[in-house]
Amino acid sequence: MINIVILAIVQGIAEFLPISSSGHLVILGALMGDVEESATLEIILHAGTLGSILIVFWRRILDLLSSDRRVIPMLVVGTIPAVIIGLTIKMNFQSILKNPLLAGCMLIVTGLLLIVLGRLKPRSMEYRSMSMLGAFTVGCFQAVAILPGISRSGSTILGGRLMGLKNEDSVTFSFLLAIPAILGATVLAVKDVMDQKAAGQAMSHSIPELSVGALVAFFVGILALKWLIGWSRQDRLHWFAWWCIPAGVLVILLCFLNII
Repeated sequence: MINIVILAIVQGIAEFLPISSSGHLVILGALMGDVEESATLEIILHAGTLGSILIVFWRRILDLLSSDRRVIPMLVVGTIPAVIIGLTIKMNFQSILKNPLLAGCMLIVTGLLLIVLGRLKPRSMEYRSMSMLGAFTVGCFQAVAILPGISRSGSTILGGRLMGLKNEDSVTFSFLLAIPAILGATVLAVKDVMDQKAAGQAMSHSIPELSVGALVAFFVGILALKWLIGWSRQDRLHWFAWWCIPAGVLVILLCFLNII
């Protein structure tokens, strides 16, 4: 339970700050050798942070259901690349999603993406005005973030900025785009848990453990998301490159030394 709480705290922080939650979970899982790897646990932790998004952006979500319905097709279009690439990797290359060496390399890539983000000039477009092609392009940035170590928030915020969105709107669209992706993965994970229970199979983690992990990720995620919004307004997200690049180099070194 203690290990799951640690993983949930890391998930809540890293899901929203542009440092890659999946990469950090893979690396921590390798370091904490007594924690059995579980895709279900990772997705349930993501479900906790999905709750954080719903709480912080509840007004924007209500707007989507009333006056901003044009944005809903944009979110659908933006989700397509992640669905295609995600299912392809899960069916054929799932092992790479648990590779700490790949996570370390991709953390360096995330750091470089954040440096590029910090060098962009201010933009002025609102996300409601973005084209379908722009939404699809941001979705491609989200799809790349399926690789452990690539920050979903960092890559999609960069994609939004490249499409002309201003700082706050790129953050908003990034996390609105996360809702269908995380929700779909969560539904599949819950189905897997129910199927395991119905078949009498032993689960990697108990229902109470998964529930505690989701709750911890939820509350930590709210704090981290508000932190991200504040730093985005001050154009400071590129500062996280100073975490990602050294962390990536350290992980690569630990892998070559066979420590993880």
